[in-house]
Amino acid sequence: MMRWGRFGRGAFIVFIVLRYGLDELVLSSFQKPWIRMLARVLSVGRDLRSPRAVRLREALERLGPIFVKFGQVLSTRRDLLPWDIAEELAKLQDRVPPFSSDIAVATIERAFGKPVDEIFETFERQPVASASIAQVHFATLRGKTGHVREVAIKVLRPDMLPVIQKDLSLMRMMAGWVESLSADGKRLKPREVVAEFDKYLNDELDLVREAANAAQLRRNMQGLDLVLIPEMIWDFCQPEVIVMERMNGLPISQVDRLRDAGVDIPKLARDGVTLFFTQVFRDGFFHADMHPGNIQVSLAPETFGRYISLDFGIVGTLTEYDKEYLAQNFTAFFRRDYKRVAELHIESGWVPADTRVDELESAIRAVCEPYFDRPLKEISLGMVLMRLFQTSRRFQVEIQPQLVLLQKTLLNIEGLGRQLDPELDLWSTAKPFLEKWMLDQIGPKKLLEQLKDQAPLYAKLLPQLPRLLHDYLKQPRQNDARQIEQLLAEQRRTNRLLQTLIYTGLGFVFSLLVLQVGMHLQLFT
Repeated sequence: MMRWGRFGRGAFIVFIVLRYGLDELVLSSFQKPWIRMLARVLSVGRDLRSPRAVRLREALERLGPIFVKFGQVLSTRRDLLPWDIAEELAKLQDRVPPFSSDIAVATIERAFGKPVDEIFETFERQPVASASIAQVHFATLRGKTGHVREVAIKVLRPDMLPVIQKDLSLMRMMAGWVESLSADGKRLKPREVVAEFDKYLNDELDLVREAANAAQLRRNMQGLDLVLIPEMIWDFCQPEVIVMERMNGLPISQVDRLRDAGVDIPKLARDGVTLFFTQVFRDGFFHADMHPGNIQVSLAPETFGRYISLDFGIVGTLTEYDKEYLAQNFTAFFRRDYKRVAELHIESGWVPADTRVDELESAIRAVCEPYFDRPLKEISLGMVLMRLFQTSRRFQVEIQPQLVLLQKTLLNIEGLGRQLDPELDLWSTAKPFLEKWMLDQIGPKKLLEQLKDQAPLYAKLLPQLPRLLHDYLKQPRQNDARQIEQLLAEQRRTNRLLQTLIYTGLGFVFSLLVLQVGMHLQLFT
């Protein structure tokens, strides 16, 4: 049954591609006469009077949420797409056709077991935003204290899971083909990449998980004073419906209106880079769906110029190892230490152990060196990643599936930065943050934090040592004299070991202080 479902979905995709003339977008770009002739034959009998960009957007909307997500990501890469296509795909960010308000009301009433009029003081049936996974309605809600507050209600689109499962099944099948038929299949790990997207897309269908993501990000960002994240109203959060604090701001895509309102646009661009690197390297927990439809800017006097972050269905996480590896790579890149970048790739096992460091260093230098000391308008991370991909293929670099979301988010950040401030120097903006992070990771502060983390374990064990020693000595044993002598000898060795540890610890702390001073001198000279 699943096989026939995949076949039916595959046939529908082919039908939509032909129906909207998407084959023309690809085939007409080739120079071979017979391919151009094939494009003309396939277009016979079709109405292709609409502009190509409009047809592409409408086709992605017909194909469903996964394809809409794909279009959303593409829309932020105006440096890689023709202008007309980028402008049209931007409509996918916040103008996906809504579903019926009656269905939304029925979903809300089913989730909470009450009529909408009994739950909310007022409810706006017309949705204010519609995305690929859900749509949003505004309402007012009376709290337990009697205070009425403005809220936003996010309602999941109906029958989402079957469609997504069909698309993911097709993607898994195609990933299997790539892995078995392509020479790059093993290195690219397509099945693992699809599994990673499967995980995040299914997570996005559980709105309670999204609410938990928002609460975590809200805690993480407290005190940073750069971003506002809505408070979740937990009494009204269910898998299909969540209710949250209503946020008021101006979409970040409306740069002219933001500038007219007095927002410092270059600072806004720098703050976006700071937010990204803080979430990635400090917290290892980052908003992974940062397209313009999910970002607003506050114009309220008390929070003027701060970001407003929305839609937390997709977040990325990184382990301590991932963070340290990435930070060392970024820092080495910013210092143009390509040899260290090559060594890190070999040490991590991402390239074969027998790879020559000098050859990999030379290849990385050739990719990255031309892009330094340039504003964002003159470089493209998309082009850098493409050239790095070509280099990685030569050196058999294995793609890490857990970093796919990070790469996607980095491209989104670049797209936003390009819209806000084309003069932004991404490297110089990020470099001070990463240098401080690296110093924090190897300095005395980090050592004290680790000792503090282990303190509860030591506090539990130390009081037990006298009792354990007493119990041991009370037990009757043969050859007590010999055992006591052995115990005394062991105690003398322990005393010598403790003395060595104390001297070593003091030397280690002193070395850290010297190292930190040295790194300050090295990094900032």
